[in-house]
Amino acid sequence: MKKIFSTLCMALAAVAVFAQDPVITFEKTEHDFGKIHEEDGRVSTVFEFKNEGMAPLVLSNVRASCGCTTPTWTKEPVEPGQTGSITVTYNPNGRPGRFQKTVTITSNASEPTKKVYIKGEVLPKQAKPVNKYTIAVGALNMKVKTLDLGTVKKGENKSGELEYANLGKEAHKVALATNAADAYMINQVTLEQIQPNEIGKFVFAIDTKATKLYGPVEVKAYVVIDGKKEISEVYELTIKANIVEDFSNMSVEDKQQAPIIETEAELNAGSVAAGKAMKSSFPVKNSGVNPLEIRRVYVADSNLKVKAPKAVKSGKKGAINIDINTKGMQPGAYVREMVIITNDYVTPLKRVKINFTVE
Repeated sequence: MKKIFSTLCMALAAVAVFAQDPVITFEKTEHDFGKIHEEDGRVSTVFEFKNEGMAPLVLSNVRASCGCTTPTWTKEPVEPGQTGSITVTYNPNGRPGRFQKTVTITSNASEPTKKVYIKGEVLPKQAKPVNKYTIAVGALNMKVKTLDLGTVKKGENKSGELEYANLGKEAHKVALATNAADAYMINQVTLEQIQPNEIGKFVFAIDTKATKLYGPVEVKAYVVIDGKKEISEVYELTIKANIVEDFSNMSVEDKQQAPIIETEAELNAGSVAAGKAMKSSFPVKNSGVNPLEIRRVYVADSNLKVKAPKAVKSGKKGAINIDINTKGMQPGAYVREMVIITNDYVTPLKRVKINFTVE
């Protein structure tokens, strides 16, 4: 009997001691960050706890299962009925994909070890466009500054784009400036306000109905950043296209009545003294039925100027006048190409060599 009584007293004493221990309870033991972006950096959550025991609660250690997870916690004793907190911070840098981490809490509570958990999914950051966008355009960067739209039929529209990137740390306003004479080249800026690490596009569309030009065309546009317009090569963009006539809807009768251009393959303009100017003439004949309309004549050399009639009647000849100014040219033999664009559907583009000698 005495032995039973002694055992009972010891058990009651143990219960009394246990009841006087601190007791740690948590509002939550798990937190799901969901999907987070790697480039956004560290994310944090707070695990709040309460001491529901009868003695002060002291957290002796809080340890994470990974160096990517950092806990900070209430260091001072938490009195009975009071609360404390553990802040858990996760660093997603270089850790794309799903994650689940454990944080182990050691204390003087009746249950000396407790665990809380964090989880989520890191969405990988996009690589900065540093390597691709190597051309500096003021505060922006581009891969290329020239856009070639290629061949565009008269009456059609065609568009293309040039990308620009903001590799800096500040946002910028972006716009484009063009000449009024080039209004047939429509432009648009996709990001008028571009943030750091964003990529925008300059979209250009050629409206062939809005211009009388045929053949190669070249338009200059200038990037305007934060309202500062500067006409220089640094901010200059070049947009090219080749406008051709559309003969696809011609009927058999139209083709039978079509004009036919006849020219020589070369023009020997002769000789001229260095620094002087000379004039020459090149004949063009229409051996077809309808008038031969000369859309455009051009030479890719500013020393040569050409002037052509607008049309040549059936069976007649017209003359393309050529002025050659040799200022700045060295003595020697020269060959230049003249391009004649007409409404001859078989040969809409005629190339002629111009030969001359500077003495």
